[in-house]
Amino acid sequence: MNSHLDALETRAPLVREAALLAALPAQIAHAQKHAPAFAQSLQGVQAQDITSRAALAQLPVVRKHELHERQKASRASGGSVFGGFSTLNFGQKMPRVFASPGPIYEPEGVHTDYWRMARAMAAAGFKSGELIHNCFSYHFTPAGSMMETGAHALGCTVFAGGIGQTEQQVQAMAELAPAGYVGTPSFLKIIFEKAQEMGVALPSVQKALVTGEAFPPSLRDWFTQRGVAAYQCYATADVGLIAYETSARQGLVLDEGVILEIVRPGTGDPVPEGEVGEVVVTSLNPDYPLIRFGTGDLSAILSGQCPSGRTHQRIKGWMGRADQTTKVRGMFVHPGQVAEVVRRFPSALRARLVVQGEMANDSMALHVEAAEQTATAQTTLISQMSQAIRDITKLRADVLLVAPGSLPNDGKVIEDARSYQ
Repeated sequence: MNSHLDALETRAPLVREAALLAALPAQIAHAQKHAPAFAQSLQGVQAQDITSRAALAQLPVVRKHELHERQKASRASGGSVFGGFSTLNFGQKMPRVFASPGPIYEPEGVHTDYWRMARAMAAAGFKSGELIHNCFSYHFTPAGSMMETGAHALGCTVFAGGIGQTEQQVQAMAELAPAGYVGTPSFLKIIFEKAQEMGVALPSVQKALVTGEAFPPSLRDWFTQRGVAAYQCYATADVGLIAYETSARQGLVLDEGVILEIVRPGTGDPVPEGEVGEVVVTSLNPDYPLIRFGTGDLSAILSGQCPSGRTHQRIKGWMGRADQTTKVRGMFVHPGQVAEVVRRFPSALRARLVVQGEMANDSMALHVEAAEQTATAQTTLISQMSQAIRDITKLRADVLLVAPGSLPNDGKVIEDARSYQ
């Protein structure tokens, strides 16, 4: 079983929750004072009152498109390139700036293990004094730096392999004999296939931490057959590490430096444990204090604790994208609009909008899990919900009532089932 990074990982859950919630008011107050975007979006919020998850859930969710829009508007007016979300300015406290697709620009601060990746590396089996072959990009995106700073915090040396140049990667691995690899799983597979083609053995590479793309069990087993124990982690350029895999191979354990919620897509409303929804993260990083950041990724909370001895909550891992906005008859329909329809009717529990037919000849049907009621009440609910859909989306839709618990638990609020042939 791989080593824990520190005692935080085995804290009693109630002790951890108390510590996270105790840190929350100060982080919100810090964001309000030093990050202009939050001074605006959290105007009127009394930071000292945000001491519970219920109170946190009342704050607005900041999604990636808002980061992009605010940054773009701020740059156009001569303001901060970070759109008012960073508390840092260029200079000694910000050695590097990175860019994600959009572009969205992210600052990197100076404190040790800024992206908190050392925890995931320790869980993957890396130890102080080892050499790590880092095949994440070192330019534009922060992935290379995320892994390097985590490795340094763990006491490891890093070979900055970067991306591409497969033959040179094989040569460097063969000559330097790194203990393991960090990068995307697909590139590690390419390296091993190239090594086989070249007739070069890579016996030193016995572990890996992979991320940035899907990591199916079939690929994990492929590595195992070649003597590599590969583990995955879930991180973003905005908040750093969110969750990581352990030797138990049962979901991903949450990082100790974030507060995670799972919300219904298109809303900020937390869903019950086990239900699939959008991952929303509150970062405790003072340099880039994202409060209720919507990652746009789908996942779900797993019940129980990790057999590795880590006591934090676990998530199932990446389960798709939460932004299911689709275009119907020339009009965009958003998950938030579906949620608004449901909110108007207390007897409606969950809903899924299914778009069917062919393009330019499509139709919508709202499948609604509804509490048991009389036939007359059902008829009234169908009529009222049909009108609400028309009011909110400007489109017509059939309403179909279904039994509670019968809709798929896959996080989909809008299902596009049209034929595109």
